[in-house]
Amino acid sequence: MKWSFVNPGPNEDLSEREKKLSIAAFPPLGILYLATILREKGVEVSVMDQPAKGLTNEEVVKWVEKEEPDVLGFSTFASSGRTAAMISRKVKEKNQNVTIVFGGYYATFNADRVLRKYPYVDIIVRGEGEAAVVGLDDWLRGKSRLKDVRGLTFRSRDDAIVSTPDSLLIRDLDSLPFPDRSLLDVEYHSMIGGAEIATKKFTSIVSSRGCVHRCRFCSCQKFARNVWRPRSVENTLNELHYLASEGYEQFIFVDDCFTLNRTRVIELCRRMRKERLNFEWFCEGRVDNCSIEMLQEVAKAGCKVMYFGIESANQRILDYYQKDITPEQSRRAVASARKAGIDIIIGSFVLGGPDETREEIQNTLRLAKQISIDLPQINVLGAYPGMDLWDELEMRGLLNVDEFWETGALIPEICPDAVPLPEIKWMIHSAFYDFVLRPKFILLQMARAFYSQYRMGILVNNLPRINSIRESVRNIV
Repeated sequence: MKWSFVNPGPNEDLSEREKKLSIAAFPPLGILYLATILREKGVEVSVMDQPAKGLTNEEVVKWVEKEEPDVLGFSTFASSGRTAAMISRKVKEKNQNVTIVFGGYYATFNADRVLRKYPYVDIIVRGEGEAAVVGLDDWLRGKSRLKDVRGLTFRSRDDAIVSTPDSLLIRDLDSLPFPDRSLLDVEYHSMIGGAEIATKKFTSIVSSRGCVHRCRFCSCQKFARNVWRPRSVENTLNELHYLASEGYEQFIFVDDCFTLNRTRVIELCRRMRKERLNFEWFCEGRVDNCSIEMLQEVAKAGCKVMYFGIESANQRILDYYQKDITPEQSRRAVASARKAGIDIIIGSFVLGGPDETREEIQNTLRLAKQISIDLPQINVLGAYPGMDLWDELEMRGLLNVDEFWETGALIPEICPDAVPLPEIKWMIHSAFYDFVLRPKFILLQMARAFYSQYRMGILVNNLPRINSIRESVRNIV
């Protein structure tokens, strides 16, 4: 029995900006965990990261032919689900006997729809997949019944769609093996605005899963059922020591809620220093949960880049998003991160709420310039299956599920009271250029690069990429 996994590339109909955003900046840990679990069970496995390797769909099909798997699994998102379906069709045309399995957010929240539209997809794994793939492998070997494997959606013999009960969340994450990154022969470089911010041997790591918050524009809460599960500090450190032994010098924590437990973060950072784990690393932080003490420990332990979800300058909009933060908390968190010595601070913002006004959008764009961030990431609000926002707009009759279940929908394109999308794009373009071309901002960035070895390394490494960086800036929306 052999399993092959594919992280598919971006759908062909995405904009150039969306395609660039969807290109893998770090390893697809989800399928690496699954492949490692199976390998420890004695199963032969292989993994392909299509966007990281820069392969066409036809080249991926040829790779699958060469691998000759019994099972072909895809990790899918809204940005890549249709690519996975196209590859699946071509694979099935050449080999009817391969079992094709979809997992990930796109598959989880569209399980029935995927099976109805794509007859060459055999099974959907919903939610976390570690236990499900083990159960599937046992079924394929004739050791169990398919209907006894939790977290699956599939067709019965009479073509009825069957869903088994949801899989149980893995409570003890320490029980999982470290993902085997050697399964991927790829060099990863995290990107911001077309610039590489990871210039050394780089990977990703997850120290917790899930989130307890209920942001309306996020599917994580439903995927992980609003439960946050941390790995122990000891187990996380053991993986970091392993990464150090493999020559890694930089990494990103891809936790949905890394800073939720400040005591845990402080303990982890102090242990990293004590045990001489000299990494440069990146993470995300919530503005309502970033004390100056924690940020100082994070900076001392080697954190170079901190992402903050600021989203809006307007309390009304933040309350609608159920973000549970205030603009003042965002100001304080950014100021504290700067004081603590974090090298690069990035703020993410979301524009285009269903009834967000032009004045409220401009308030948010002004806030981005007022606070001491190094780069704003400005997004237009979209709705996708799995979000509370999606359910609300469907219930209000503003969203045609049959039309948008695969692609998602930008709110300004479907809500009559939203500011029109072309106008929002123009405002974002103008605001971004105003942000980066301010003389004071340019001087500050030059001064910070002079005093930061990490920033200087980024600058030197990206000089040959200046044309692609300019192109990325032009395609900011």
